[in-house]
Amino acid sequence: MDLDQLAALRTPEGSAALTAAAELTGGDPLTAASALRAAGVPPTLAAAALTQAELRHRAVGKFGAAAAGMFLTRPGLEQATRRVVADRRAARLSAAGVRTLADLGCGLGADALAAARAGIRVYGVEADPVTAAMAAANAAAAGLADLFTVECGDATAFDVSRVDAVFCDPARRATGTGRRIFDPRAYSPPWDFVTGLAERVPRTVVKVAPGLDHALIPAGAEAEWVSVDGDLVEAALWCGELAEVPRRASVYRREIHQLTGSGDTEAPVAPARRYLYDPDPAVVRAHLVAELATELDASLADPSIAYLYADQPTRTPYARCLEITDVLPFSLKRLRALLRERRVGRVEILKRGSALTPEQLRRDLRLAGDQAASLVLTRVAGAPTVLIGQPVV
Repeated sequence: MDLDQLAALRTPEGSAALTAAAELTGGDPLTAASALRAAGVPPTLAAAALTQAELRHRAVGKFGAAAAGMFLTRPGLEQATRRVVADRRAARLSAAGVRTLADLGCGLGADALAAARAGIRVYGVEADPVTAAMAAANAAAAGLADLFTVECGDATAFDVSRVDAVFCDPARRATGTGRRIFDPRAYSPPWDFVTGLAERVPRTVVKVAPGLDHALIPAGAEAEWVSVDGDLVEAALWCGELAEVPRRASVYRREIHQLTGSGDTEAPVAPARRYLYDPDPAVVRAHLVAELATELDASLADPSIAYLYADQPTRTPYARCLEITDVLPFSLKRLRALLRERRVGRVEILKRGSALTPEQLRRDLRLAGDQAASLVLTRVAGAPTVLIGQPVV
């Protein structure tokens, strides 16, 4: 996609091509391209429209119905914040009194649009000309062009004294290749600039990859990990006046649930018990397993494995619960015989602290039967262990 193609898509002819392409999404790409060309759409415009139609279809999971009118790139969509997460972040900024916001590295504008919907005036800066133009087009499509404007330029050169707060989502994919960047020092804008924002702007939020090393969290910042329907999607650093707690796990399951704590407390260790809890990945990454253990009156069976065990089941949004029927030292022969005896033909396999591959174990078990079970591959008191159980509904 280049600027000329984007401009063509925003013409009446381009809009018609996008509408036609949307009706062909999900079918054979060659057939779709042929159909558009047969309808008189020029090949270049047809290719651009089909690409946008495909990306918009994929974007529904992040943006809902609004995806149908957005302009997208593959890398931009990958990094864009889900609407439910962006909206909550915007609400928190608004509640903190933020009225003007700089979005440094605004990408396609997902977070900026959420802030604008919350009534915040947003100044976006984006280094890539096509992405910047798409962000501006997305603001216009959402009817928010008066609250969200975009300039193409260097985020590090923006005068942050103009705004109440700064949001920065540094690029985590390499230009050209689109490969993920795992070392924050290679982000764009550079990590030193990003973390230095908190010293210049009292209210700063930085979106980072969920695998961020805790050692890189700036002193005094609140580190938040976010999951949506069990998938860990991002982390954010709330700096300066915005920091409320040391660590937060935000778990979205129909509605938001938040677990907070210091992140440095250790859970008690005791023998495995009847009910096993598999904590949400946001809880694990935020180092809040001990806080969850307190809520559930639970303990670890191994100090290095984030499975919790309790005597009673407690409904919680922060973990799955299994009722454990068997705790066995791992033995393939013994496990296969036990499952055969119980006519187990279907298993889900969970693992933490085990080198076994679930797919290979499933083949090795040679399952046959009409019953289902859950297998947990883990360690108990340092020993390789398999637990057999059933989900607690």
